[in-house]
Amino acid sequence: MDDNIQRALDFAAKKHKGQKRIGGDDYITHPIAVYEIVKSQGFDERYQITALFHDLLEDTDVTEEEILKYGNREILEAVKLLTKQKGYVMAEYVGAIKENPIAFAVKIADRLHNLRCAIVADEEFKRKYILETVDWYLDFSADIRLAVKKLAESLKTPLAELPFLYEPIDDWLQ
Repeated sequence: MDDNIQRALDFAAKKHKGQKRIGGDDYITHPIAVYEIVKSQGFDERYQITALFHDLLEDTDVTEEEILKYGNREILEAVKLLTKQKGYVMAEYVGAIKENPIAFAVKIADRLHNLRCAIVADEEFKRKYILETVDWYLDFSADIRLAVKKLAESLKTPLAELPFLYEPIDDWLQ
């Protein structure tokens, strides 16, 4: 891991200290997983640091100036796009992410990791998360489609309103 990534990781870990995920894991495991996904896809340091920082503005007391200190203006812009502001409009939020390559790649990794981890959530959360993903993120990547299908298959009662999720994957993944 290069020095800039290590500094960013240390900073994100410090800011997320004490936070937990559904299931009890330390919260920093999520930004690290998102980082690992974007890194494995060959994205550069800007994407990797954005992955580590993607929840900082939303979930911690981090300032934009601190993000600039560990990143740059491009990273800050992507993190701001990934941050849901009070009273946000989902269509505008998703639309802006789609227009920024860094935010878009990180959002795919973020949603993918969250879908994979939602297996430990209760039925109500799973249903809500699946429906939100189908409405807003299903077209982001084939990996997201597959993760939604796997999560839907874990439900005790199938989502009747989304029968395509229960068809063979080859029929709708194309």
